[in-house]
Amino acid sequence: MFSKNNRISLLVMVALSFAMAAFFGCQSPQQIVPDPNTLTPSPEAEKQVAATIDPKEQAVSMYVDAMMLNDLNEREEAIRKLNQALELDPAFSMAYSLKGDILQNLQQYEESANAYEQATIYDPWSFKDFFNLGKVCQIIKQWARAAKAYVSACTLDPQHYPAHLGAAQSFYELKEYDNSLTYAQKAKELDPNQADPELLLGELYETQKDHLQAINAYRRALELQGNNPTVMVSLARAYLRSGRFSSAKEVLTDVIAVDSQNSMAYQYLGFAQLKLKEMQAAVESYQKAVDVANSDWMAHKGLGVALMLMSMKSQDSEKLQALAIEQWTISLQIKPDQPKLQQLLERYSK
Repeated sequence: MFSKNNRISLLVMVALSFAMAAFFGCQSPQQIVPDPNTLTPSPEAEKQVAATIDPKEQAVSMYVDAMMLNDLNEREEAIRKLNQALELDPAFSMAYSLKGDILQNLQQYEESANAYEQATIYDPWSFKDFFNLGKVCQIIKQWARAAKAYVSACTLDPQHYPAHLGAAQSFYELKEYDNSLTYAQKAKELDPNQADPELLLGELYETQKDHLQAINAYRRALELQGNNPTVMVSLARAYLRSGRFSSAKEVLTDVIAVDSQNSMAYQYLGFAQLKLKEMQAAVESYQKAVDVANSDWMAHKGLGVALMLMSMKSQDSEKLQALAIEQWTISLQIKPDQPKLQQLLERYSK
């Protein structure tokens, strides 16, 4: 790759060659004694040639250099070239786009987002830049910015599954559940064999307290994804909220069989067992949850509740109540902002 100075020198040399050819055409070689100094262009001549080159053409040349440097993994140098190109042509959308790509690969997501955003300003028809802007903003959890970018991408390509899923996920984080539902349903329509839209739909149906729809969505996700413990726990939670405690217990037992360190599964199982009046089993499940995650305030709170309920039908009521109070105290130490639990503690501590 020629440097800028070399390219200018070359242009001057070509011009000189044509001039010499014309000169030789009217005089014989014997009449001419060439001066070697005329073969080296003066700084003034270089400036004159450079002044005739369009800045946009120079910017394109630097952009091409940056592409080659990026292919050679010389990314910092490629960024430097792109910045020079953008100084010459501040509306060069492709340079902003490539800069966004390189910065994304370098995991400099904030800077990458800014570059992609500039690319979309100067090329509002670039699906690729809107989609990448949404993606990097999602990584840095700038949900409003991500949602806006994904919506533009979906408008430009209404059949693009990842853009619709990204929009749905971003709107969910913004608690704009109606918008999230619209894009999640479209994502599912575009690719019915993907589990992610079903998982999101399950969460959305739960916000609407439509537990039956949530259960169906989670079950479809499991059919597509296999026995994923995270999805199974979500399904069990939906069963619990719909009052199907035996179904929840069955699912959670399967979760624990494949993931014996799943604290949330033990907690939900303990709750299901309490509802099924299996007090001793509930205490054991909550104790497992505490053993697995000793810093989990919910596990200690649940164990305290199970012990307190068990004390009401036990001859060792005082001992069990003391153990329950101990667990509630630990829970409040971990998370003091629990006014209802604080009231329970004060009530039973008297």
